[in-house]
Amino acid sequence: MTSTATVPRRLVSLAEAAEILAVSVKTVRRYIAAGELDAVRLGCRTLRVKAESMERMIEAHPVGAWRLPQR
Repeated sequence: MTSTATVPRRLVSLAEAAEILAVSVKTVRRYIAAGELDAVRLGCRTLRVKAESMERMIEAHPVGAWRLPQR
């Protein structure tokens, strides 16, 4: 018999995500629009950010990785 246990997903508000990432709420919205953060819409106005997407974003950009593209 196969186990179908669900893993609880943690969702945080835009303000909480901004605080965790040390950026503004506007920047969090930009990250969502650019596809860098995963978010879900709950109702017609409520957005929540998936906590695991913040972890992936943090891991993907270690110190020294933020460089401008070469022209």
